[in-house]
Amino acid sequence: MSSVSGFFSALPAEMRDPVFFAIPFFLFLLTLEWTAARKLEKFDAAAATDDSATPRPSSGAYLTRDSMASISMGLVSIATTAAWKALALFGYAAIYAYLAPWHLPATKWYTWVVAILGVDLLYYTYHRVAHRIRLIWATHQAHHSSQYFNFATALRQKWNNSGEILMWIPLPLLGLPPWLVFFSWSLNLIYQFWVHTERIDKLPRWFEFIFNTPSHHRVHHGMDQLYLDKNYGGIFILWDRMFGSFQKELFRPHYGLTKQVDTFNIWKLQTHEYLAIARDWRSARRFRDRLGYVFGPPGWTPRTSDQVDGTTPLVTSR
Repeated sequence: MSSVSGFFSALPAEMRDPVFFAIPFFLFLLTLEWTAARKLEKFDAAAATDDSATPRPSSGAYLTRDSMASISMGLVSIATTAAWKALALFGYAAIYAYLAPWHLPATKWYTWVVAILGVDLLYYTYHRVAHRIRLIWATHQAHHSSQYFNFATALRQKWNNSGEILMWIPLPLLGLPPWLVFFSWSLNLIYQFWVHTERIDKLPRWFEFIFNTPSHHRVHHGMDQLYLDKNYGGIFILWDRMFGSFQKELFRPHYGLTKQVDTFNIWKLQTHEYLAIARDWRSARRFRDRLGYVFGPPGWTPRTSDQVDGTTPLVTSR
């Protein structure tokens, strides 16, 4: 650990990823919640069924294999994210140096406000696109694949950050230093850790109105029809309120995907949707149907003659 710390201390201050320093905080909260789940397991078991008496994980529960898969995916994502950031740094630096009409000074408070709000707004945009375009959903779905909702789930991160890298190109173009873009990205990720829990109920109304909270994010992870594709915000929930994607938590969600992936193999969890796209591409007879399978929303299928006539609705879901 000392060698890793030495490596980070040798980096310029602006290149040190705050996510690395937040790891002890993540592990502390995860251990605390996991311990609470073990202690409260008997009390929560009574609430482990829904209205139809279907067994489901109790509130705040942990399953060891599921949690280990999430933690493993998070550890790999540290390396993959670093690689994507290193690749993006060259492009961002060129955009900042040669294309930005001005350079915002990192010593000014308003530059930090622009960076944090800009990253969060573009995160909202990327996040919404990721739920509506299957090719991008193929990488994001890994984060939604757990049927549990806890701090371990927060670590179940994707390994392909290419979509976010492209989405944040406007920020260096607006004159934000590339290191500040990355720093704000990390702050956004750190904030989102604590909203992955069922142990925190609703917070004061003013806070719930402005910020993303555990209540809002539980909705986002729900596979219930009412909750699908809602509450995309990272730090702020205001974007969802502004752009019509907000949904209040009305009942405890069922978590996971609409088509659950029954595996704890982290490679399969990351890649199964890409393989499904490839199978659908090969099976499609028309080129436009192939495009639909790749760029349409998750769950897209070609229209039948009944759907073309309007007698049968076309339903898509993730």
